[in-house]
Amino acid sequence: MTHIAIRDLAREDLLPVARILDATGLFPSELLPDMAEPWLSGEAPHHWLVAAEGAAVLGFAYAEHERMTEGTVNLLAIAVNPARQNGGVGKALVGELTARLAAAGNRVLLVETSSLEGYTATQAFYAALGFTREARVRDFYQDGDDKIVFWKRITG
Repeated sequence: MTHIAIRDLAREDLLPVARILDATGLFPSELLPDMAEPWLSGEAPHHWLVAAEGAAVLGFAYAEHERMTEGTVNLLAIAVNPARQNGGVGKALVGELTARLAAAGNRVLLVETSSLEGYTATQAFYAALGFTREARVRDFYQDGDDKIVFWKRITG
């Protein structure tokens, strides 16, 4: 196995990231170009990272600063090619994102997920990375599907 490199999203990464979105069903890949364009054009301070092994894009992470906060960032999306899940790619993405955010003086990283049974592994993933289950918003996504908010201090 070669080294997993974490780098900024580039325009040429959009197609491989869209394929990962299609494979995981995280959100419709048709939304990706409009979501990424502010970052790609340098107009927004979002954070878009990709994990790559050689030329192959293995996964991505997308985070935004929370409005009206000081140093709070929300990890809005993270996905890894299903064939490469459970191999450290997600951990590497979160680790690099956390390091970059901390170096820039940010304090807190949030991430939200579903309470449905299919998201148990996702919740365990965040807990294993040092996130604390901070809040539950009942029936957020739909009746019976609560939003679970995880919190992690990244500086101080």
